[in-house]
Amino acid sequence: MNALTPLPVLLPLVAAGVTLVLGRFPRAQAAVSMTTLSAVLGISLALLAGTHFSGPHATAVGGWTAPFGIVLMVDRLSALMLVVSTIVTLSVLIYAVGQGNDSGDNDTPVSIFHPTYLIMTAGVSDAFIAGDLFNMYVGFEILLSASYVLLTLGGTESRVRAGVTYVVVSLVSSMIFLIAIGFVYGATGTVNIAQLALRLGALPTDVQMLLHVGLLVAFAIKAAVFPLSFWLPDSYPTAPAPVTAVFAGLLTKVGIYAIIRTETVMFPGATLSVPLMWLAGLTMLVGILGAIAQTDIKRLLSFTLVSHIGYMLFGVALGTRAGLAAAIYYVVHHITVQTTLFLVAGLIERRGGSTSLRRLGGLAKVSPILGVLFFIPAMNLAGIPPFSGFLGKLGLFRAGVADGSWLAYALIGAGVATSLLTLYAIGRVWNYAFWRDPVDAEEPDTRLVEDYRAASGAASSAGRHGDAAVDTDAGRRVETTVDTETRAVPHVMTGVTAAMVGVSVLLTVCAGPLYSISEAAATGVHAQSYVHTVLGGDGQ
Repeated sequence: MNALTPLPVLLPLVAAGVTLVLGRFPRAQAAVSMTTLSAVLGISLALLAGTHFSGPHATAVGGWTAPFGIVLMVDRLSALMLVVSTIVTLSVLIYAVGQGNDSGDNDTPVSIFHPTYLIMTAGVSDAFIAGDLFNMYVGFEILLSASYVLLTLGGTESRVRAGVTYVVVSLVSSMIFLIAIGFVYGATGTVNIAQLALRLGALPTDVQMLLHVGLLVAFAIKAAVFPLSFWLPDSYPTAPAPVTAVFAGLLTKVGIYAIIRTETVMFPGATLSVPLMWLAGLTMLVGILGAIAQTDIKRLLSFTLVSHIGYMLFGVALGTRAGLAAAIYYVVHHITVQTTLFLVAGLIERRGGSTSLRRLGGLAKVSPILGVLFFIPAMNLAGIPPFSGFLGKLGLFRAGVADGSWLAYALIGAGVATSLLTLYAIGRVWNYAFWRDPVDAEEPDTRLVEDYRAASGAASSAGRHGDAAVDTDAGRRVETTVDTETRAVPHVMTGVTAAMVGVSVLLTVCAGPLYSISEAAATGVHAQSYVHTVLGGDGQ
């Protein structure tokens, strides 16, 4: 098992070099990338099975034993995150390849997509299995450096502007993280997480608080916790559809993972549980209020992403086994569902020509399959029974009731309100983009109007003649502002999205076993187990 542990990091890095050499052969690049991520998925599943049946294990890289060398630590939590993240990255990669040029824009430098994407994957894996703070920092920097390139693929003005904001915020968070690591090392003489679990408790309370807050601020920025989430809604929607999907579904959860490690291993005892609960409630409410004010589907989903980070933070802040188990289950659910919804948004943009609710309409009739692909994960995100979103929120609310504090009950109320407002926001998207006649849109798209008429069995009042106007049944004139070719959605993109919808449904069908794994992960995530695995014996 120790031989498998470094491979989720090593294989993508090696494959990135190979795909860089194959820059003039996009099909070969795609084959190498998909083969590599498929192998990583198999390895991740083997690691999850090994940790579930045999317990966690640590690997000393280069033979340097802990705490002197680099340690890679795999328990149920990190293995589960590896599995889910690889499913997402592999699915999004296939979706990107299905677009034809991996980004949806003709001016995108395709040759750099695959190596950059694989480097990002390696960084995510490294962050999940890092056994020391500095190696975790390296994992963050690897994935962030790659994300800078992916976010600005194509070099359009909007992407570069969004990329600048993303880069600046990421650099600030990385600087805070690095400063916190320096303070931690200066105070304890180590950055090994297991050894920190033994030494941090001996520090003065005010020093512990300083180190604790420094790490949490860095991770909260990466996780988009309010009020440090301002950067996300402006950064993600401008990226190519596959990039947006993997960013939204996965990258913020790396920050949540780091917060879980901080609160359960390095600073156990819920010393900052009250501030974290306040932040969780504010993240839920402010995020969803931002979502209901949006008229663009990608921006709306970006705000829902922020709001649902609050649910995960709620479970972590409770600090109980039940709260952590529900938070872990909700992380798995949200990675899958949020990624799926952004993939659907890419299909909507491809089929409808836009993601603006001012222009869309009639998609349920024009493309019934697209309607189904949106409806299922949308209801899941809103927490409608019996989907995994409902089960995750129910687990969190039960953990809050068990806590019994007034703040926990207040957060339950905030969670219920956020769920209802999520349903309202999703309902607006369905009503505007899928249900209404496209001619009723504020800025109707002629081609979509004609496709809707054709799907309704009505004859179009005018043919598709370049820039000619179309007289609709409502007596309005809609100017054609797009070319007249049919907007075709590649079957690969639709198939991958359907597969991700299936995975999201599988989270409900297999909720019992998955929740059991989450509970086991919550049990084994605490300091005693971590220290014993990494340092052995009594941890000395």
